Amino acid sequence: MQVQFQILRQKPQQSPYLEKFDLEVEPGATILECLNQIKWEQDGSLNFRKNCRNTICGSCSMRVNGRSALACKENVGSETRLFTQVNEAGIPVVTVAPLGNLPVIKDLIVDMQPFWDDLERVEPYVSTQGRKVPEREFLQTPAEREKLNQMGNCILCGACYSECNAKSVNPDFVGPHALAKAQRLLTDSRDGATADRLESYNNATAGAWGCTRCYLCNEVCPMEVAPMDQIGKIKSALLAQKTAQDSRPVRHRKVMVDLVKAGGWVDERKFGIYVVGNFFRDLKGIASILPLGLRMISSGKFPLGFEPSAGTEEVRSLIEQVQEAEKLANF
Repeated sequence: MQVQFQILRQKPQQSPYLEKFDLEVEPGATILECLNQIKWEQDGSLNFRKNCRNTICGSCSMRVNGRSALACKENVGSETRLFTQVNEAGIPVVTVAPLGNLPVIKDLIVDMQPFWDDLERVEPYVSTQGRKVPEREFLQTPAEREKLNQMGNCILCGACYSECNAKSVNPDFVGPHALAKAQRLLTDSRDGATADRLESYNNATAGAWGCTRCYLCNEVCPMEVAPMDQIGKIKSALLAQKTAQDSRPVRHRKVMVDLVKAGGWVDERKFGIYVVGNFFRDLKGIASILPLGLRMISSGKFPLGFEPSAGTEEVRSLIEQVQEAEKLANF
């Protein structure tokens, strides 16, 4: 089949540009095989990373048709079926670009150092205390080891990092890859630093609370690690041991749930005061939202009363069932 590759190329200190390459390939040819063909037969200056060619090493991660993926895993046939872009001659088009949220070195090669630096922030290895077991191995039961399988499947390809909306607007956010590894360590029976780890992951929007739950990391992960789900488990662990007075992110979650349980939806009159104003304890917080409150009152947008929603009892029952199920799951 005929296909046109449109590759976003870039040289150091220069602006990116789109270059087109026409190929004759089999529908089952992978994106990586097509890039190899371009490099070997049309333009030897094209730069990209590759290694295992078997979805193991994660080296060939890039953006294919607007989403981050492994070039050795995706093939031309599926890409042209899922994304029906064609050029002026009616030939299917596959667009390839470097990963997002990382500096471009050249063409499809990005500088992964920020990715590794963020991973290092969660100390992604069993604690020193856990490793100090004299004269014997630190054994785990099959059940204990099985709990680590999903997070252990991460190949650090960077796809989730590339798509992370939170990272794109908040450089301090540690990233979904790091938090997925962090959850693995919280689950690991050999690690002895769970309390300290949870405290560090509670670092406002730099830690677990920085995740905006956009789901893109789950969507693009080639190994089904589900980083967003792992981040959710960290948040649940924090909520279980923290009170509403510990931090604003914790307060935000707890107040949200409490208000919905009470009235079926959020009572906006109380939400800002309880979360930002810390139940009237944080005078600076109250002062920060006071101008907004006055503007809302003057424009008639501040609710003077609150009517519980229809079905409040049913909503409350559902929340309590979920909370009970979470307790049993963590038992």
